[in-house]
Amino acid sequence: MPPFLSVRNLSLVYPDNNGGLRALDDLSFEIRPREFVCFLGPSGSGKTTFLRLLAGILSPSAGEVNFADSRQPKVGMVFQQANLMPWRNVLQNVILPLELEGADKNEARVKAREMIELVGLKGFEDSLPRDLSGGMAQRVGIARALVHDPDLLLLDEPFASLDALTRERMWTELSNIWQAQQKTVVMVTHSINESLFLADRVLVLTQRPGRIKLDLNVDLPRPRNDDVRYTSHFGKLAKELRGAIE
Repeated sequence: MPPFLSVRNLSLVYPDNNGGLRALDDLSFEIRPREFVCFLGPSGSGKTTFLRLLAGILSPSAGEVNFADSRQPKVGMVFQQANLMPWRNVLQNVILPLELEGADKNEARVKAREMIELVGLKGFEDSLPRDLSGGMAQRVGIARALVHDPDLLLLDEPFASLDALTRERMWTELSNIWQAQQKTVVMVTHSINESLFLADRVLVLTQRPGRIKLDLNVDLPRPRNDDVRYTSHFGKLAKELRGAIE
């Protein structure tokens, strides 16, 4: 099976008054269809910059990103904050991408309700964002990102603002959603445990400029539950990632 995307010698330099700030330097790797890949690294390693390159928001200074069918894929993106429209209820927030595409209103409502049920929020369709917990709001963000059936789902530390227990519950929720949808996913995170629980592969970036220091295959069985985090193999993989970061 050909790769979903191929990255070749990718670099990005932000212009400044001192010769430019090199954020990413000479990245090369491939991602397979339906693969869940996490990028792990310290602050300032270029993780979010890389997501913006994949989304087509930024253009590389050098190198290239090539997709399997030679077109920019349809992208869904989830941010650190849910960024919901406070005056729109859950259903109205989820349906927004379909409205922007000019989809049939009845079909859009059916699809939005399906996504709301998928993320475990059935019964909350009429709730406003102010009435949701942080974890529920992020579920709405994930449903909104998936509702237009993207080819690629990008996750920019979506659980960073949540408390530890909610964040861990969201790992399980996201893993189950990925099992159901089988989307190609690229996620950035600071958390070793989060990356191992969710990903098929973890790529560790160095401090700025971001370079790939380690490409680790996560050979943990799926579907995953909390018990996997307490196995010796999980601990071995975590130790390898921590060594690459430090």
